[in-house]
Amino acid sequence: MDGLFNRSLIPRPILGVTMNDLGRRFLFIKTQETPNPNSLKFIPGKPLLEEGQTVDFPNISTASNSPLSKMLFRIDGVKSVFIGHDFITVTKTDEDVEWKLLKPEIFATLMDFFATNLPVITGTVDSTEEESVENEDETVQMIKELLNTRIRPIVQEDGGDIVFVSYEDGVVKLKMQGSCTNCPSSVVTLKSGVQNMLQFYVPEIKAVEQIEDELEIRTKAEFEKFNKQLEAKRNKSAESKE
Repeated sequence: MDGLFNRSLIPRPILGVTMNDLGRRFLFIKTQETPNPNSLKFIPGKPLLEEGQTVDFPNISTASNSPLSKMLFRIDGVKSVFIGHDFITVTKTDEDVEWKLLKPEIFATLMDFFATNLPVITGTVDSTEEESVENEDETVQMIKELLNTRIRPIVQEDGGDIVFVSYEDGVVKLKMQGSCTNCPSSVVTLKSGVQNMLQFYVPEIKAVEQIEDELEIRTKAEFEKFNKQLEAKRNKSAESKE
């Protein structure tokens, strides 16, 4: 997320593997780094959703309608899955989980999934486009238009998304998804990138704030609790060896 509107001309490294699907076709899956070191973007070279659509699965309990996400969540070390038009962003639990060990499992899972011809999402996918509604405030309409045309496409290139939540008393509230969630530079991006752009076109905006829904807060608390328990076990094990 760093340098959202000041991109370097140096491209991020892209790696990939090729699969021959029983001789019928070739599938080349590329990986692309994101500004979040715990998130990696996988690009299968085929559309997964409609243009501009994204779906966020912060944990396995939210993935009941996505066969692809459910398969990825079976991999030890996968924290969340985010699906865009032509990419999948996988976020690992923490820095202790190494990508060099996790990536081969993700590649294998993606290859197995695409060989099954199962749908990525079952049922309908709610549009993530910030559509204006009848009698909506002109300021809100402008904010949504700027998000859709100037901001979200750039963020999606980084494997994430920004969703409009509300606008009240000059404060815009947004929700970060995919690689943007818990990204070390997301706060900087929100203030120096998103807020500055919105304020340039809509001067009455006073601030832009990031919000977390109840599920994200609960999930984060559960992970913190788990990490503390794991750390306590490690310390106890280390003490017993001394």
